[in-house]
Amino acid sequence: MSHWQSFPARVIPGYRVASGQNRDARFPGGTLKMQAPFFRELGVDLDAYFPGTVNVSIAPNRYRTVEARHTFRQVKWHPVEPAEDFSFFDLRLIRPGQPSLEGYVYFPHPETKPEHFQKPDVLELLLPRVDGMHYGMELMLQTPSSQLIIEPEPES
Repeated sequence: MSHWQSFPARVIPGYRVASGQNRDARFPGGTLKMQAPFFRELGVDLDAYFPGTVNVSIAPNRYRTVEARHTFRQVKWHPVEPAEDFSFFDLRLIRPGQPSLEGYVYFPHPETKPEHFQKPDVLELLLPRVDGMHYGMELMLQTPSSQLIIEPEPES
């Protein structure tokens, strides 16, 4: 049985590429809308989730990947862009006085990702739509320590 670790996070602005809100003509409707049929075919159905990622900072912590719930290699989801590797890690959003929400940490592998890189303290979350979510909002998250390790940022 895996231990679920709890940690705070703060909603921050992202590149707005996953949702399509940045209006990049290469990704009509957003990268997630384009990727979703490929993920569904591979076994991860994103229909229940908001069609974009919620970017959060877990600073002063950072994360280390261990073993994802799902990892897909060389997904050719775009006609021109190179194939990418993706992992999905189990996630819970803990809400005081409300049921927790299940989702995923969405992780395009940096070694195959052509652009839009994230800092080591930023996680991209796939969640159902959450009313009232806004930049700066403080969240409490949980992930299995067998999948992701949340640890303090090393001192330099």
